[in-house]
Amino acid sequence: MSFAFPLASIALLAACSPSAPGAPEPTQAAMDAVPDLPVMGPERPILAFGDSLLAGYGLEDGESYPARLEKALRARGVNARIVNAGVSGDTTAAGLERLDFTLKSQTVKPELAIISLGGNDMLRGLAPQETRKNLTAIVERLRHDGIRVLLLGMLAAPNLGKDYAAQFNPIYPQIAQGEHVALVPFFLQPVIDKPDLVQKDHVHPTAIGVDAIVSATVDDVVAALPPQKSASPVPQ
Repeated sequence: MSFAFPLASIALLAACSPSAPGAPEPTQAAMDAVPDLPVMGPERPILAFGDSLLAGYGLEDGESYPARLEKALRARGVNARIVNAGVSGDTTAAGLERLDFTLKSQTVKPELAIISLGGNDMLRGLAPQETRKNLTAIVERLRHDGIRVLLLGMLAAPNLGKDYAAQFNPIYPQIAQGEHVALVPFFLQPVIDKPDLVQKDHVHPTAIGVDAIVSATVDDVVAALPPQKSASPVPQ
């Protein structure tokens, strides 16, 4: 099951299923015109860890959020190298289970981890307290290793009811506040009610939709990075 989030109505939620259609007809995204410019300065390793919103469900190679975010950061002069560790269908429990292996697999310790998990928990109606516990454990594990965190927030589908939303929606801001990590309150906000920015499943963003999300979040990523160490002074 890949991650899905209803963008406008309950009907959109029902449109996503394990047999959701694949990518729409390829479109020429404006971001394709952005060259891969050389960037000076030390490399800034970033880990993108999450579900299909990071994995690039239904998109071509190079069109995922991590890939387009890397280009946007480099266009701003940030020598970013982003490892895409997104797995379609991951719940917070699955993410927590593979976190240690993922971290040990990195050739360089990330300076920042971008976390997008919890949407599949919500779609499956899993207990919000379990989502909170797992996400907190993920954030604590990363912080223990000295890795900064940017948490990408989600909101509960309206058909799950007010009670569920009242338990689920505060998870992200409360973890961010309690663990002192950066937060994007609602990752999918830039594509809400914009059918031209989502795929035929009415859920996952198109390449152009990813562009919109990158534009809306790149400043958050820059701010979440640790300060770059200045070069040592040249002896006189």
